[in-house]
Amino acid sequence: MAERTRLFDDLAGVAGGALSALTGLKGEAEAVVRARVDETIRALDLVRRSELDAVAEVAANARTGQELAEARIAALESQVAALLAAVRAAVPAADAASGTEGGGPGMIT
Repeated sequence: MAERTRLFDDLAGVAGGALSALTGLKGEAEAVVRARVDETIRALDLVRRSELDAVAEVAANARTGQELAEARIAALESQVAALLAAVRAAVPAADAASGTEGGGPGMIT
C-alpha cells in the first residue's frame, strides 16, 4: 500500500508540474498574441480610443466656437445693414435740404 501511496504522490507531483508548465505557457501565449495584435494595430494605422475621444472633444469645441463666431458675424452684419440704411436715408434728406440733389462741387446736374 505504501507503493500505491507513493505512486499517487508521484502522479500528483507530475500533474502539479504539468499544470504549472501549462500556466506558464498560457501566459507566454497571451504575451505573443498581445504583441501580434499590437503589431497589427500599428500596421493598420489605427488610433486608440483615448486619442479619438480627444480629437472629438477638440472638434466639438471648434464647432461651438464656429457657431459663436457665425452668430457674432450675423449680428455685426445686421448692425452694418442698419447703419447703411440710416446713412442712405440721411444723405437724400441732406441733399434735398441743401438744394444740390444728386451732385457735388463741379458736378453737372
